Amino acid sequence: MHVLGILERDSSDELLDQVVDRVVDRLSRAGRVGVVRYDATIADGTHESLTPGGDVTYDLGADGDWTAAGTGLSVGDALDALATDCEYAVVVGVSTLRYPSIVVGAADEPSAAGTVLTSVASASDLEEDDLFDALERHEPYETLESLVADVKRSPEADQAGAIATFTGRVRAKDDPDDERTEYLEFEKYEGVAQRRMAALREDLESRDGVYEVVMYHRTGVVKDGEDIVFVVVLAGHREEAFRTVEDGINRLKDEVPLFKKEVTVEDEFWVHEQSQ
Repeated sequence: MHVLGILERDSSDELLDQVVDRVVDRLSRAGRVGVVRYDATIADGTHESLTPGGDVTYDLGADGDWTAAGTGLSVGDALDALATDCEYAVVVGVSTLRYPSIVVGAADEPSAAGTVLTSVASASDLEEDDLFDALERHEPYETLESLVADVKRSPEADQAGAIATFTGRVRAKDDPDDERTEYLEFEKYEGVAQRRMAALREDLESRDGVYEVVMYHRTGVVKDGEDIVFVVVLAGHREEAFRTVEDGINRLKDEVPLFKKEVTVEDEFWVHEQSQ
């Protein structure tokens, strides 16, 4: 699922709604769209995927058939709920969102934490097709549940009796006395990493009894306790599924060029440099 933020900067609610409607209309031509709205007026300044705060609602489309809401619901919770069924999510009102965003209104004011794809002063300024192409080039939002849902939709799912998964996460400490790791930061060797991942997936799927393999590795900052990497295997039996999951994560770490920086409470270093 691709996530797009929409931020209001010194503009009217009417203009914001017009832009949201145009964006949702364009994205809905390519897939199902969820809309998440965050009311910062009663929020406690929380990060979108950490402590719940404020008023969060989400629905399908600009005028969805159903809506979920609650002050105990974080934007991250809403994205997790939408990720299994939606190709796109539009998040309105979250300046700390790490995903690409549109700024509606004054472009020279502080904007989003992630990449700003465009700034518009009116709804007519929005180039929907250019925005769509730019969004598609950014990393999607995936969860273990969304990847499992993907493989369950495989044309060969009727022959599969097993789904095995692996989740890698940021470990705070190796030992109780170690300095606490605050976050890891991953960089990808663009182009090469995608080709290596695709080749690895194709090789694993060529095995007898293996029907589909999905692998996903986050880039950028991944905080203590957050998930980094997923491997999901759809197979005929548990033996092939378990073996392929183990080989998949081992080979991903060995063959796909991803660079990791570790930041602790006392220090920061690129992991490959420390091991030299």
